[in-house]
Amino acid sequence: MKYLLLVFLFFSDAAIAQSSDFLILKKKDKAVKYFYEGSQIAFVTKSGAYRNALINAIKNDSIYIQEFLVQRIPTVYGTYMLDTVGSFRYTYHYNQISSFGNEPKKGFNVTGSGAALLGGGLLLTVASGVSYLADKDKFSPELLGGALVLATAGYFMSRVGRNGMVIGKKYNLYYMNMTEK
Repeated sequence: MKYLLLVFLFFSDAAIAQSSDFLILKKKDKAVKYFYEGSQIAFVTKSGAYRNALINAIKNDSIYIQEFLVQRIPTVYGTYMLDTVGSFRYTYHYNQISSFGNEPKKGFNVTGSGAALLGGGLLLTVASGVSYLADKDKFSPELLGGALVLATAGYFMSRVGRNGMVIGKKYNLYYMNMTEK
């Protein structure tokens, strides 16, 4: 019995460990996500760089990440195999993160097209109003209706293509320091 007590004494001392620093993403004072060492993170920096990487460490207000370059290699059977070609290490201050979420899409921009439709629809609405005031005989209610429909469609298209969770009014990112001073 004495030996068992001695073994438990040594194991309880070895089990004590200090947690590392971590980041908290909050939405209106409610925690949405925690980021620890060893977890995956996907974010866009303020300079526009997209990173989807593994967190190696979080120390001194900085986040140390490792991003892996993965390629699809064809096999002799007509399928593909994923192969890690290399990796890149980056260090960012946590204030350099502008948003969390998916990579900004390239190609057709739904948000930009919606803004163009909204602007064009509003311009046609104003022109139709000026036409009504200047010459009521040449006023076209169909043009006014079409302009309002275009402006409404443009508004909803511009709302669809929003970027993830943008750090600012709704979302806040906090650094939690767990090291002793």
